[in-house]
Amino acid sequence: MRVEGKGRIDRGAPLRFTFDGHTHTGFEGDTLASALMADGVRLMGRSFKYHRPRGVTTAGSEEPNALVTIGSGARQDPNIRATTQELYDGLEARSQNRWPSLGFDVMGINDLAAPFLGAGFYYKTFMWPKAFWEKLYEPVIRRAAGIGALSGEAPGDKHEKAFAFCDVLVIGGGAAGLMAALAAARSGAQVILCEEDRACGGRLLAEVEEVDGQPGADWAAALEQQLRDMENVRVMTRCSVTGAYDQGTYGALERVAHHVGDPKGAPVECFWRIHAKRAVLCAGALERPIAFRDNDRPGVMMAGAMRAYLNRWGVVPGKALAVFGNNDNAHRTARDLQEAGVHVAALIDSRADAPNLAGDVPYYAGAQVSRAFGRQGLEAIQIRLPNGKVERLQVQGLGVSGGWNPSVHLSCHMNTRPVWDDGIAAFVPGKDAVPGMSVAGAARGRFSTAACLQDGAEAGQVAASALGFVAEVPQVPEAEDAPYRLRRLWTVPGKGRAWLDFQNDVTVKDVTQAAQENFRSVEHMKRYTTQGMAPDQGKNSNIGALAVLADATGRDIPETGTTTYRPPFVPVSIAAIGAGAEGKGYAPERFTTSHDASVSAKAPMIEAGLWYRPSYVPRDGEKTWRQSCDREVAMVREHVGICDVSTLGKIELQGPDVGQFLDFIYVNGFSSLKPGKVRYGLMLREDGTVMDDGTCARLDDNTWLMTTTTAAAGQVMTHLDWAQQAFCNKLQMRFVSATEQWAQFAVAGPKSRDLLNALLDAPIDDASLPYMGCVSVTVGGIAARLFRISFSGEHAYEIAVPARYGASLFDHLVALAEERGGGAYGMEALNVLRIEKGFVTHAEINGTATAFDLGYGRMISPKKDCIGKVMAARPGLVGEGRQQLVGLRPVSAIKEMPAGAHLFDDGAEPVRENDQGYVTSTCFSPTLGEVRALALVRNGRARHGEVLRLVDHLRGVDMRCEVTDPVAFDPEGGRLRG
Repeated sequence: MRVEGKGRIDRGAPLRFTFDGHTHTGFEGDTLASALMADGVRLMGRSFKYHRPRGVTTAGSEEPNALVTIGSGARQDPNIRATTQELYDGLEARSQNRWPSLGFDVMGINDLAAPFLGAGFYYKTFMWPKAFWEKLYEPVIRRAAGIGALSGEAPGDKHEKAFAFCDVLVIGGGAAGLMAALAAARSGAQVILCEEDRACGGRLLAEVEEVDGQPGADWAAALEQQLRDMENVRVMTRCSVTGAYDQGTYGALERVAHHVGDPKGAPVECFWRIHAKRAVLCAGALERPIAFRDNDRPGVMMAGAMRAYLNRWGVVPGKALAVFGNNDNAHRTARDLQEAGVHVAALIDSRADAPNLAGDVPYYAGAQVSRAFGRQGLEAIQIRLPNGKVERLQVQGLGVSGGWNPSVHLSCHMNTRPVWDDGIAAFVPGKDAVPGMSVAGAARGRFSTAACLQDGAEAGQVAASALGFVAEVPQVPEAEDAPYRLRRLWTVPGKGRAWLDFQNDVTVKDVTQAAQENFRSVEHMKRYTTQGMAPDQGKNSNIGALAVLADATGRDIPETGTTTYRPPFVPVSIAAIGAGAEGKGYAPERFTTSHDASVSAKAPMIEAGLWYRPSYVPRDGEKTWRQSCDREVAMVREHVGICDVSTLGKIELQGPDVGQFLDFIYVNGFSSLKPGKVRYGLMLREDGTVMDDGTCARLDDNTWLMTTTTAAAGQVMTHLDWAQQAFCNKLQMRFVSATEQWAQFAVAGPKSRDLLNALLDAPIDDASLPYMGCVSVTVGGIAARLFRISFSGEHAYEIAVPARYGASLFDHLVALAEERGGGAYGMEALNVLRIEKGFVTHAEINGTATAFDLGYGRMISPKKDCIGKVMAARPGLVGEGRQQLVGLRPVSAIKEMPAGAHLFDDGAEPVRENDQGYVTSTCFSPTLGEVRALALVRNGRARHGEVLRLVDHLRGVDMRCEVTDPVAFDPEGGRLRG
């Protein structure tokens, strides 16, 4: 099917590839679609719903039919459009959505059942009997759903993400885009030009026309090179802008190595976040089909696509071709085919008064194609003449043109609707649809080459001038300036199914039926029929479907409206969006400065947030974790222990208004806190539930240090950012995360002060550092911060040094502790120590607990406002019906109280209706010699001493336990204050 003398491919560079196991040959510059078409392959896929045979319809990223899987195994990449997949030597492609083969698909039986599978059949068929949904209907539907499939293996290709910044972003590298980029670049603005094709030029690459006295494709190549040679311009080919977002941010997918067999370490794709001060949308236009019976047969394609395959790739879909349209574009296709020596069996124009512009070809004015014949490939068409008679022609290819739709998609991504232009019978972008974006060329209905060139040049000049650059409109070259003439024709009346949406198998009858069943809203019709959904986003089908709906409901198209075009404009793989977020990139390993020492001590490392912390630190002779944990707890209670607490969030705040800000963040007051003091604080979410707790120290008059729990550090930082911007933007203050800048260690136990005095350059005592105080100290001349705070209930301190000294300080602290009968302790012991004292963590701060529930209601200051205060006082968030924090101890023989176990009244049946609460944290307390737990229990504070039934169905535990005060050890607090 190659046409001699046509195309811009390199016939001296043959490339071998396979499709469904069969070997084919193409050339450098081919796409998979053009190479298959050249070898006579017309059947390339099966439709989604009916599994009808489908072939190529377009020549670009709007292709709805020719979806294939590229590669195999870990490198298997499904749902790739054959029209955009560049050919390379060794390419392996397979058809999709068929079994056992493309030629014989068993699921093609769905096509015979089409009368029962029309619009809305899911909603009508699978409602009864009710029990069948989970057992029969859903499993069958899920197995049948989808088109291509992933391999299930870990991805074998690499993806990247990147950021770019520019003054002017030009979207589309056709005639308008090239001129817009040139105008903006000559002003000195930083310009990025994104073009989804392998080269700039747009339709100029597919046409036989001249620009500035030379072939349009050559002119485009020369201007592209001129732009590449400019230092302030970045030309990004194979890069599709996929979405427009707030504040001038645009998503873009760059196909880096889809066109090579061996990436050699390069990423296959790169997802860009481009921040642009101004943008010019030059995305061109998409040709739309005309619906008639069986218009989806392989060999029926867009007339502009047929012209592109001829002029750019030198290939046609058959020996005998026909062209059908309602506008002059159809004549151009017939003319180019005729001049290339291809047999044109007929040019059919639905306009009775349209002159023949194609030359010496059989011309049918006022006629319409009413049917296509063939199954796995077009064999003939039926023409309905103006007098009502029909004529049958034997053809293998039919080019169809129902007019052109401007590519308005990106202009709609900020929730703005396009505007109907009756002159071109299509929607165009609305005014100021996306802030900072202008539209030029065919994307706003300027369809001649000359108009695109002029429009692009002016748009580029305006964009640069708006940024303060001195910009002029460059000289616009001479080019074709033919008027755009068409007469509307959406469908050809007749029996049988006429297809609107090829990707979702939606027919004219489906849309009409939706209107008859009162789904008259365009959005309702879309969801009832699936018209324009999925990656297609209505590129080929929306306008035709809207016209059918408008006719069925007695409205015009502007009144009917259009559905919402959503990003992405082209499909984007999850691997590209989440590039780097796999393996350790998905869950980065964050190590403390004491990590190597803990690993050397054979401590099992566990995740805490994204950090790794030691679970326990075993010693010789200890065979279980409990032995190590019990020893470490006793060590802290009787001697001294060292724990790395660097993972706690540390946020440093500075400025004269920090105290006022903290009053608004925390439920209790902080503006009265004096320098050198520390205060425990509780912060609420906007809905009144507890977000986090921690301490805040005032280091000097203008410097404060907030600590957060490990798990909530990022959440709290985001919360502070929001609070400052939304409510406190006039306060004089700044804050920054300092978590990773400081290594911090807890020194806990009766001998903690003795240990520190052996370490510090100057000793401390109760007078110099009382409980809940902080001071600046030095260790061997190194400046450090020392806080007297405790999460263990013991006399304790936390010492912080710059992170570069952390490993050395930890080793020194552990050595000093071991001299005093202590040592390092891990997370298990830390958990036991805090449960004994009734201290809460995020096991208790579960997203529903309030300050009232945790027993902290009195902390909420009545003298000031704070985030969540009003909401926390709602009747539903206080009162006896709430689950409140309590302690638990066993009273039966079973000594296990597993976390997550539910609690019931003694003797009550353990069912949901009788649920009284659940266990949040549990441990064996070597200090008390029994199991202890914390729990949230309905009206718990009034039930101390009551016996409840604890049941864990999963672990088979059923026992009785006593409700106690959450503080089981040293309730007076004498040990931590002494």
